[in-house]
Amino acid sequence: MKKLLFLLILLCPFTVMAYSSNAKSAILMDMDSHRIIYGKDVHAVQSVASISKVMTAIVAIENSNINKKITIGDEVLKAYGSGIYVKPGEKVKIKDLLYGLMLRSGNDAALAIAVAVAGDVDSFVKLMNETAEKIGMDDTEFNNPSGLDEEKGNFSSAYDMALLMSYAMDNKKFRKITGTESYTLKTNKNVYEWRNKNKLLFSYKYITGGKTGFTKIAKRTLVTSASKDSLNLTVVTLNDGSDWEDHKNLYEEAFGQYTSYTLLKKGELSIIGESYYKNNILYIKNDVKYPLTDNEVNSLMLKYELTKKRNFKNGEKVGVVKVYLGDDCVYKENIYVKAREDKS
Repeated sequence: MKKLLFLLILLCPFTVMAYSSNAKSAILMDMDSHRIIYGKDVHAVQSVASISKVMTAIVAIENSNINKKITIGDEVLKAYGSGIYVKPGEKVKIKDLLYGLMLRSGNDAALAIAVAVAGDVDSFVKLMNETAEKIGMDDTEFNNPSGLDEEKGNFSSAYDMALLMSYAMDNKKFRKITGTESYTLKTNKNVYEWRNKNKLLFSYKYITGGKTGFTKIAKRTLVTSASKDSLNLTVVTLNDGSDWEDHKNLYEEAFGQYTSYTLLKKGELSIIGESYYKNNILYIKNDVKYPLTDNEVNSLMLKYELTKKRNFKNGEKVGVVKVYLGDDCVYKENIYVKAREDKS
């Protein structure tokens, strides 16, 4: 098999802007490309406290019917710390518990969700770690659905938690829950009213979601997301006493300096000079988006690498498109092939 190479110089040295935070470790990441705009000890591993509930939520959404009604069991009696204070015997939807989990950081909600989705807490934690592996969270180990760390907590890094938030925010149900300001739950026994603990949701207009966290071991942890003019960002701070201010300042810096460019739209590709697959359709499954500063707009190149395959299956990967800033490959997207339908 031979490889074909095609270069397209689009837009070639780029400037790194100065950002800062008071966190022990922090990251500002573009959620579409996973570009790190700002980082501080991004792979330092520590207890992440309740921001690990982002994983609890997305695992529940992906592995259950969240509109299913359940009866709260005795597992909630084992919860301590922050809670929504639902009682055994109350009938709720899994969705209701997810709002209590994300808005009020309910540790009782986390336990109830784990049992409802997986049958027991250990099986649910296994799903959490399997999802972390799928996402590429190499710094991470989950041991419970709540983030409590007085026994054995959840350990991760700012980088991994940014990957997780990017992944979760791609889910419409998760986006709706984490971006909700308040929620009212009526059960067969009680009425609950919850207001989101994410203060930036009320004070910074570009915020789209987030999760707070605190334990004596982890200190203050915070993950948020924000969007402006097609630029979708997430900030994670670990052990940061001024996290609200740091998150807002980091977003303001990035929104003032970066623009999100759609370099390729998902679907059929037209590659100048490519003839081997001319009777077939080459395509990509996702938009290729990348954030750039004004200075970087003169420093970007697309490079197509294709493998000549005489026999291929529809939907088979046959290459990759790489995005370069200067000499550095900063993003990759797989290229697939399928036969062109005969319309004759």
